[in-house]
Amino acid sequence: MEFFSEEIRITIQIILIDLVLSADNAVIIGMAASQFDPDIRRKVLIIGTGLAVVFRILFSAMTAYLMQFQGIRTVGGILLFWVVYKLYIDILKNKDETQDLNKYQVQQAERGNFKKALLTVMIADITLSLDNVIAVAGAAKSNYTLLIFGLALAIILMVTLANAISVYLKNHKWIGWLGLLSVLWVAGDLIWHDVQLLI
Repeated sequence: MEFFSEEIRITIQIILIDLVLSADNAVIIGMAASQFDPDIRRKVLIIGTGLAVVFRILFSAMTAYLMQFQGIRTVGGILLFWVVYKLYIDILKNKDETQDLNKYQVQQAERGNFKKALLTVMIADITLSLDNVIAVAGAAKSNYTLLIFGLALAIILMVTLANAISVYLKNHKWIGWLGLLSVLWVAGDLIWHDVQLLI
């Protein structure tokens, strides 16, 4: 019964993490793509979404492998503390999302350039996929079934409901707080696991 309860807790954590991170990430990716001309934007978003799936699969495999090693879990935990801070600013403090867009800003003359559009969305995908993957892999620990569930859920939410979830989170901040606390729990758990091995 204890093992079952642990699985339920982890599953809830993963769902909350995916809700806040997938929505946050997809909104920024969509905004990055929105800079470009309408005739290439749809194609770039479709390809960009496909690449996001590939990146998440690769990152999940690498992260799940690396999380087995002492020290790496602590690094992952520290990175997640940064993710918690970002989430707090982005979702709970209603930060202007256009500030994040500055990282992926392109010049007017390049807005009809398909290669530039694809590269911009790829960079956004890579930089924004990692936090989601570390949080889910940290929560799932060595349970690969839950890791795959978390990865699949993140992809589904990002592709289908990201904008709606983002609006919902801004209107119902308690869900954002639960997601933030879930990431914080995972960060502390990763670091504590390493500390226990040293004691």
